[in-house]
This record gives sequence, structure tokens and C-alpha cells, in this order.
Amino acid sequence: MICAEEHMALNRKDIGMSVRIDETDRKILAELQRDASQSLDDIAKNVGSSKTPVWNRIRKLKEAGVIGQQTVMLDAEALGFEACFFVLIRTSEHDADWQARFLKALRDRPEVQEAHRLAGDIDYILKVRVKNARAYDVFYQALISEVRVHNVTALLSMEEIKSTVVLPL
Repeated sequence: MICAEEHMALNRKDIGMSVRIDETDRKILAELQRDASQSLDDIAKNVGSSKTPVWNRIRKLKEAGVIGQQTVMLDAEALGFEACFFVLIRTSEHDADWQARFLKALRDRPEVQEAHRLAGDIDYILKVRVKNARAYDVFYQALISEVRVHNVTALLSMEEIKSTVVLPL
């Protein structure tokens, strides 16, 4: 069963797949991934085009769903969020009601930076960013009070070696 939000995401993917992306579009996307705050003039100069065609291409890519939400990357450690946990969740419940409660619990918690449903022995993996181990325990206790899970394993990241949202265009 697909919820409305997943259905919209699938539709965006279908739309994104139908848009034709040429080499200039790829250059524009690479520039935006590198620094989305740069001016339209700078992007146009860096891709070897002029401002109006670049703006039209960016607009087309946004409308097609290729370019999504634009935001700012913050330094978690500089803001005091020093602990990153990867949380492996196994559940014996897979009915629609449980899934809806579980997804709501994840969406309601800003500590959850990523959540993925997996194939294999583990059902879900979460990336959880908190200030310390005590804050993780508060998160964990709140989560398990809202939804039943069969097994939870938390892995503390000792060092972030690489983290990027940049796609290899």
C-alpha cells in the first residue's frame, strides 16, 4: 500500500525521468550542487551560457522535479550535535496501521535525519543526530513508547569519513 506522500514522490520521479537532460543541464546542476547560493550570472558564466537560458533551464528542471527543495547545510558538531547513531530496526509488524504510526513517529522527530526501508534481515535503518548518548536514549525511549519494534540496534559513528548529497552527474 502506498501512502499519498510516497505516491507524489513516485509521480515526481516519473516526471523527472521524462525530462531530457543535456550536457548544459548537467553543468548547471553540478554548479547548483557545488554552491546553490551563487548568482545566476556566475552560474551562466561557469557553464558557458547567458543568464536567461540558464534561468529557463533551472525553471524547467524545478518544474520537472529534478531540482527539489533548496536549503543550507549546517555543521552539526559546531551546533553541539556531536553524536551520530545509525539505528537498525527489526519489526514483526508490517500492517498499514503500524507503518503509519512508525512513519509519523519518524517524521515528528527532528533527530532523524534519514530513514530507509531495507531489503534483508533489517527492516529499517535510521540516521539519528543528537547531542550525546543521553539524548539518544531519550529519543529511543520515546520511539519505543509509540511503536512496537522487535529489535533495535544502535551503532555510534566514531568518525564521519565522507558525507555528501552531491550526485555524480
